[in-house]
Amino acid sequence: HSLSFVSSAAVHVEFYVDENTFKERLKLFFIKNQRSSLRIRIFNFCLKLLTCVLYIIRVMTDNPAQLRHTWELIFWVDRKVPVWAIQVSPKKSKYYSLQSVHVFFQGNIWEQIFQVSFLLEMLNTVPFIITIFWPPLRNLFIPVFLNCWLAKCALESMINDLHRAIQRTHSAMFNQVLILICTLLCLVFTGTCGIQHLERAGKKSLSLFNALYFCIVTFSTVGFGDVTPQIWPSQLLVVVMICVALVVLPLQFEELIYLWMERQKSGGNYSRHRAQTERHVVLCVSTLKIDLLMDFLNEFYAHPHTQDHYVVILCPCEVDVQVRRILQIPLWSQRVIYLQGSALKNQDLLRAKMDDAEACFILSSRNEADRMAADHQTILRAWAVKDFAPNCPLYVQILKPENKFHVKFADHVVCEEEFKYAMLALNCLCPATSTLITLLVHTSRGQEGQQSPEQWQRMYGRCSGNEVYHIRLGDSMFFREYNSKSFTYAAFHAHKKYGVCLIGVKREDDKSILLNPGPRHIMSASDTCYYINITKEENSAFILRQEEDQGKGRGHWDILNSPSGLPVHSIIASMGTVAMDFQNTSPTESSVKLLADSACLLPCDLLSDQSEDEAGQSDEDVTANEFVKGYPPNSPYIGSSPTLCHLLPQKAHFCCLRLDQSCEHVFFEDAKAYGFKNKLIIVSAETAGNGLYNFIVPLRAYYRPRRELNPIVLLLDNLPDDHFLEAISCFPMVYYMGGTIDNLDSLLQCGVLYADNLVVVDKESTMSAEEDYMADAKTIVNVQTMFRLFPSLSIITELTHPSNMRFMQFRAKDCYSLALSKLEKKERDKGSNLAFMFRLPFAAGRVFSISMLDTLLYQCFVKDYMIPIVRLLLGLDTTPGSGYLCAMHVCEADLWIHTYGRLFQKFCSSSSEIPIGIYRTESHASPEFQGSVITEGLNDTREKGEESKVLTRSSSSSDQLEHPLLRKKSLHWTRRLSRRSVKRCDSSLSSIHQRLGVLRRSEREELTELVRNRMQHLGLHTAGYNELNDQQNSISYVLINPAPDTLLQLNDVVDFGHNKLQLLFILFVFFVDF
Repeated sequence: HSLSFVSSAAVHVEFYVDENTFKERLKLFFIKNQRSSLRIRIFNFCLKLLTCVLYIIRVMTDNPAQLRHTWELIFWVDRKVPVWAIQVSPKKSKYYSLQSVHVFFQGNIWEQIFQVSFLLEMLNTVPFIITIFWPPLRNLFIPVFLNCWLAKCALESMINDLHRAIQRTHSAMFNQVLILICTLLCLVFTGTCGIQHLERAGKKSLSLFNALYFCIVTFSTVGFGDVTPQIWPSQLLVVVMICVALVVLPLQFEELIYLWMERQKSGGNYSRHRAQTERHVVLCVSTLKIDLLMDFLNEFYAHPHTQDHYVVILCPCEVDVQVRRILQIPLWSQRVIYLQGSALKNQDLLRAKMDDAEACFILSSRNEADRMAADHQTILRAWAVKDFAPNCPLYVQILKPENKFHVKFADHVVCEEEFKYAMLALNCLCPATSTLITLLVHTSRGQEGQQSPEQWQRMYGRCSGNEVYHIRLGDSMFFREYNSKSFTYAAFHAHKKYGVCLIGVKREDDKSILLNPGPRHIMSASDTCYYINITKEENSAFILRQEEDQGKGRGHWDILNSPSGLPVHSIIASMGTVAMDFQNTSPTESSVKLLADSACLLPCDLLSDQSEDEAGQSDEDVTANEFVKGYPPNSPYIGSSPTLCHLLPQKAHFCCLRLDQSCEHVFFEDAKAYGFKNKLIIVSAETAGNGLYNFIVPLRAYYRPRRELNPIVLLLDNLPDDHFLEAISCFPMVYYMGGTIDNLDSLLQCGVLYADNLVVVDKESTMSAEEDYMADAKTIVNVQTMFRLFPSLSIITELTHPSNMRFMQFRAKDCYSLALSKLEKKERDKGSNLAFMFRLPFAAGRVFSISMLDTLLYQCFVKDYMIPIVRLLLGLDTTPGSGYLCAMHVCEADLWIHTYGRLFQKFCSSSSEIPIGIYRTESHASPEFQGSVITEGLNDTREKGEESKVLTRSSSSSDQLEHPLLRKKSLHWTRRLSRRSVKRCDSSLSSIHQRLGVLRRSEREELTELVRNRMQHLGLHTAGYNELNDQQNSISYVLINPAPDTLLQLNDVVDFGHNKLQLLFILFVFFVDF
């Protein structure tokens, strides 16, 4: 075989040579090129309109008297030479251009010839071409008015090319409306010109106006009959036109209605003109629920600055009936626009005018069974919006903390599990932290419950109106006079003078917010102050109020006429001044002197451990000395904020973390055997997700005293993996075990009898249910069972839907709860955003729903500092020099303070602590009026005619003396709401109490026996299980920044804890003696 060698010389290859032909060049010019094609369409449309106008001019100048025979008027007209010349001039060029396009580029020539448009073109063009060569035919009638249909086709093609040139894709509705209008105009114009021309042969000709009048009356089905066609050709034309209208118009109306219905489903477009002249925000969601929509609208439009904003909702799902009904309410119909579309499509983002939006809110679907998949969808939406509109501020809600770093470019990010677990953890240390944060992030005017005769409801509702605001110190009336003073000095005097609570500050040259930086921080005119108040300073009026003498009737609590207004036996000092104790001196021997403010006093060490300052540790605290301070070495996810914590010197073995199983290092198998000095905190969760890490960190933070650390037990449905165990193995006294809360054996093994708090986390597998509000059914029933088994246990529950909190600790015959339910309905009817706040479990911080924190993201549109402040309060972020949130018990030695304002000064002067609220517990039941617990066993044994007594709140002895009418009104209010009659029969009441006591004791004995039997079966010691203490008949609630003159009650809490540089949240409990 021989090899053939080919020359290796380079060969030039030309591509797309087929486009260089004459035919392809013409096709490119007439069809493919958008701009040239659009110009040709416009030119063609103008020619067609010109021919129609020339026909009208010809009719106006026509003189039919020149013709003798009647039927000749149909075939011949009086066409003036100038009109003929103008009509002929465009015909030749138009003929050749259109013929070239049709012949060369429109496919089969026979198909083009038999098209209606081509036939009409020939009918109006060929006769004029013939008249050029045969002058006698110049007066021949040519139906030029039929060019209106060709003009209609040219207009449709022109609009299509225009939309293609400007990249407008959503034009079907516009096109269909245009086609319908053009069809109507063409029908009317054709009928008008045709009837006018045919009636020339009749006895009485019609003018164009009369012919137009006849067509309008006929097509509108009115038919007055004053103008009618006289000869059969015109009558035949009317019949043909009516038949055409009956066929063409219904088809086009049907198409228009179909497009309109589709447009209603998709929502249409947000107009460009409105986007450029008005302000709007875009809300991107996967599915739109009625609760989410109302929370967003109520919170977003609660601020005066957002009243003129439009809300554009972009959702891929079709709007449901409930949401559609809400959007039709006049309050929202003019401000809320629903668009069906996806944030991943640029066309839908263009419809929403995302590039002109003031902000874009991207919310995750928390009810999805796969929350990780929901986060992935949120991440893609955030990326798509950032790619399409890079300058649009993004407000993103994410579910899993490990996905947070994917959207860190967003302006504001709220990670649901981070906030949820941190808040649940602080609920164990600072009661009702969830209620405190929820009230702070909800916009309210503090009007809830003001019409109620119950004093606690009025105080609680009034204080719920407090929010966090900011103002520049140099522009503030509240804080301007404290320039160059210490932060604590400014906080105390601002609270004393104006009743505002200064909680934080930010330097002009620093982006970090400091919560209660203490006396070291010197206020500057450029500082931004963050304070809690009912309303912001700009909406406040300042009225000088004369102090009245409050010393009458107070015995030894006499008030001196000193500037501070303090009793001499108290600790006297403003923040930043020297504290002076005059407790053992008489008023005549000493006076009050306020020294100059100084930042060098009260030195504080941010990283100091308070437990180390205590003198003389006992042997019981030896194990606490084994802890070290440091940053956790293993973070379970990217993006977690480093927090200084109490850690073990060496990581615990994984086998040692299992509470219910012994190993070679630890031989204990239950919580009792460990002999913990402090009460346990038990967390019940489905899986050991990364969010649980944020539950442990606040409970092991460095500022928590070592001797007060509570053991943490994780009760998990599914055992954790090694990655999670590696992250928690460095923390002291953190254990886990497998089990569920619906299993009594699991609860007993994990130490529920020795626990102070049990936290029940909502399970992901139950968040999605066929009926939305049934997602919490299992959790609620299980918690109710624990509530009956362990009534003295503090159970903190997370629910999916806030409306289900009414079932927590449910007691069907509790008249007081029923009265509160009706109060909630009244507040909701008034338009309150916080109608659920009077539910006793929520007020006490026993129940929480993460959806309540959705408003935190919405508020950031107006208050961009809310997320950083809440993160600092919850301990998610730590800033050097910043304080933290903790609860402190007011001991009995502090009761002489008498009012909250003096308590504020006492803490400021002694330890630089700033109170922000009171957690108060009051008894609301008395032996005279028993409610749920007493009447629950009465249903089967009650004699006919007996009625259960109405439950009311008992006030203290001082309350009864000072407000006897209020107590009487309160009883009447509760009776009226509960709609139960009260019979005051002492003999029957005592007999009922005796029988119910037996029934109630038997029920408790059964529960006690059940628990003891299970403990014996598991081999647990029953010695630690005592008689259950029923503390169900009490009310707990939060008072945020109460008035300085709020009275402190007698017999308050006895414990007191001290921490430096902290934001104080006072735990204040009030027990009523009978």
